[in-house]
Amino acid sequence: MERIRLGMVGGGKDAFIGGVHRIAARMDGQFDLVAGALSSTPERSVESGQALGLAADRCYGSYEAMAEAEAARPDGIQAVSIVTPNHMHAGPAITFLKRGIHVICDKPLAATMEQADELAAAIRAAKSLFILTHNYTGYPMVRQAREMVLAGDLGTLRVVQVEYPQDWLTEATETSGTNKQAEWRTDPARSGAGGSIGDIGTHAHNLACFVTGLQVESLAADLQSFVPGRRVDDNAHILLRFAGGARGMLWSSQVAPGNENALRLRVYGEKGGLEWAQEDPNYLWLTPFGEPKRLITRAGNGAGTGANSVSRTPGGHPEGYLEAFANLYSEAAEAIRVAGTGQKPDPGLLPGIDAGMAGMRFIDAALRSSRANAVWVTL
Repeated sequence: MERIRLGMVGGGKDAFIGGVHRIAARMDGQFDLVAGALSSTPERSVESGQALGLAADRCYGSYEAMAEAEAARPDGIQAVSIVTPNHMHAGPAITFLKRGIHVICDKPLAATMEQADELAAAIRAAKSLFILTHNYTGYPMVRQAREMVLAGDLGTLRVVQVEYPQDWLTEATETSGTNKQAEWRTDPARSGAGGSIGDIGTHAHNLACFVTGLQVESLAADLQSFVPGRRVDDNAHILLRFAGGARGMLWSSQVAPGNENALRLRVYGEKGGLEWAQEDPNYLWLTPFGEPKRLITRAGNGAGTGANSVSRTPGGHPEGYLEAFANLYSEAAEAIRVAGTGQKPDPGLLPGIDAGMAGMRFIDAALRSSRANAVWVTL
């Protein structure tokens, strides 16, 4: 099977997430990176592309030039990864979709609801696929948890607790002049109005909805910007009401010393509870009510098809962040190949425009609620 020809927008020199996407795309041998518009300036884009071994004539100075040239080539890209800051998601995605090129886009969907609505309209009009890399949905034990919840192992769900604390923005790192990630992620013009809720809160929200199969109907949010002068939130406490009656709480923070990427989910129903932690991702704890806690391990004790279908190594050999990203890329490759036959692919568990719009509505509602002193608002 020939590898899918992949392009990339963003992700050049010193860009963390671009490297992650490239590793994920290579891991299962499904993609070849052959073209890129990797930086905001033509000079840096060419420099970054050549450092990755791309042909000189396929290192483009802009995504517009890349889309036009690649669409005209008989060996042009079939898919593009968009790994830019949030405000530069919608424009490139729409441009490539109009050229018939499949889009794999980093989250969140866009920086504003207006951009998100415009992108959603372009996706509906396009024949190409749009995939959003909510990578935590690719973890084997997250798939296992979803399978168990939807099978009714916990009974009717009552409580959903999800948190994602970090500590890397505890100080005003964005003013140091040495951290590009901090600079754009705290700049509302590039990140959007949401800070921690857009960057990591959307991951927590998506994880809770993915595992439970429930959607948030309304929320009450208390957002803070603890670091003086910071223009976006760096901490959020949010109460959630889910469709069907379940209740939940979401905490996202980037000013919690001692936490690196401590994403954690707990789901409780009438028959029992589940717990999963991203920093220890190969284990899932199940506690049937009135019984001892049980450990379910990836590719081992108690794991079913939900975990085994996306596991690569024997039990006891850890799989984590990069492999979860790669699972989404491999599932995207399968969908792209089906689409290439003229058939409509089954998206399966791949996040797409629906997950993206849900995330944007979550950010919008949290901002509206907090500005009104944490009143309840609908999404």
